Amino acid sequence: MRDLVSCFSESAVHVSHSSCSSYSSNACFSPSLVPSVQDAVTCLYRIILSTTSQLFITVTWCKSPIAGQGLSIKFGDETSASFKLNTNSRFFRKKKGNKVIEYTTSKIEVFWDLSAAKYETGPEPVEGFYIVVMVDSEIGLILGNSGEEIVTKKLKNSSPVAKVSLITRQEHCSGNTLYTTKAKFCDSGTSHDIVIRCSGENEGLKHPVLSVCIDKKMVIRVKRLQWNFRGNQTIFIDGLLVDLMWDVHDWFFNPASGYAVFMFRTRSGFDSRLWLEEKLLEKEQDRIEFSLLIYACKSP
Repeated sequence: MRDLVSCFSESAVHVSHSSCSSYSSNACFSPSLVPSVQDAVTCLYRIILSTTSQLFITVTWCKSPIAGQGLSIKFGDETSASFKLNTNSRFFRKKKGNKVIEYTTSKIEVFWDLSAAKYETGPEPVEGFYIVVMVDSEIGLILGNSGEEIVTKKLKNSSPVAKVSLITRQEHCSGNTLYTTKAKFCDSGTSHDIVIRCSGENEGLKHPVLSVCIDKKMVIRVKRLQWNFRGNQTIFIDGLLVDLMWDVHDWFFNPASGYAVFMFRTRSGFDSRLWLEEKLLEKEQDRIEFSLLIYACKSP
């Protein structure tokens, strides 16, 4: 009997690197179009320590014309256990240092260096930085391309390393109805290029059309979007079933303050079973699924 994933994948849209070569770079949009700009990026990490206890860490990068580049790290659900840094503020220019935070019965220490961080258009640095979080002398989280260097040079090499999983990534953007990003849908997978484009009447179309491309391959094309403003599609990436859901209701009916929402969520084949054997259910409880949420504001 075939496994359930293979049965689902037959009706899903497949995305593979071997098929990308047959698609041009403007499969979803013209190179002359300017993508929207990220305003904030929030990542939720699950940290499993050597004591088998777990800690959730929320890292948020933000950018605004008034406040400039900003960073905040929250531990668990306690607002008091947090770390904030505004890298552009004249009142706080400390782009390198460390800070100790007390969280329940744990001692958390944050090391950071953003003094040489390089940014593109968004709030999240792309290189030249590091953020290291220690939890009770255990390495909990390492971010940045120079994070391993700080661990090797300044921290004890014998320090235990926690198991880290990225649970959710949220990206807020504003500008044109064209959005580009990258995402890995599993730890062992590759990084994929994602393009979301809403074409309108000003481009010669009678009705708005929503297009989503992954690695230059169009995975969905929704016509008459003002009537099909909510929906979902299953795609198959890196051996995983990924649910792609969209809700662009506010683009049409609440344009002044509303966001369109796009979500990519991985799932196993067992998620759609009508029944679950006890052993299979126990096995799935330890599996971490990944969600990418995109909140897109359309400028007038």
